[in-house]
Amino acid sequence: MTLLIILLCVFSAVAAMVILGERFGKPMEAEQQQKYSKILWVVVFIAIFAAIIREMV
Repeated sequence: MTLLIILLCVFSAVAAMVILGERFGKPMEAEQQQKYSKILWVVVFIAIFAAIIREMV
């Protein structure tokens, strides 16, 4: 029963985020998307490298 309550809370929170994001969110501009895409490669590389080091230690 506890699992069902937790799942209900999680799905409710996700539904609220989607509804509020669609209503109040604004689209990103092309320049901002380019900036984030450049930064994202670095962040992903660092995360993969950190996971490999953590598994080796």
